[in-house]
Amino acid sequence: MKTRTLVYEEVFSTTPEQLFALLHTPSAIRCWWGAARAIVAPEPDGIWAAVWGEIEDDPDYITAATIREFDPPRRLILSDYRYRAKSGPLPFDADFVTEFTISAHAQGTVLRVSQQGFPAGQEADAFYAGCEKGWRDTFAGIREYLAGSTHRA
Repeated sequence: MKTRTLVYEEVFSTTPEQLFALLHTPSAIRCWWGAARAIVAPEPDGIWAAVWGEIEDDPDYITAATIREFDPPRRLILSDYRYRAKSGPLPFDADFVTEFTISAHAQGTVLRVSQQGFPAGQEADAFYAGCEKGWRDTFAGIREYLAGSTHRA
């Protein structure tokens, strides 16, 4: 199946270590991604999971993945995703892989996310567009999180 990749990156005024930590620290994930809960076993073959929604026993969304690569403070790769949404399953089959890469920059640290595996057909267009907006909003959440000195990972 032909697929497409979404890439988004931005420079943050923080260290690579602090930026990497917020990607796998559950309390940080809840803040910058607006998740109700998060569970992370930060190691190769570990678990990365987040849940959104007010009702714990009936959440709006659940995302769980395997940590394929855990290389602090440079790279985190998530794969083998499982999704659950109240609205139902995705309208397509996909094998998503999300890679976070972190590198030093003159103004701080670059965070680059590459989300691979979106089907190229129109059946995934709305989901792809939603993810584009989602990553912009997510990076805004990271900026806000880093700006709050009491919330640093």
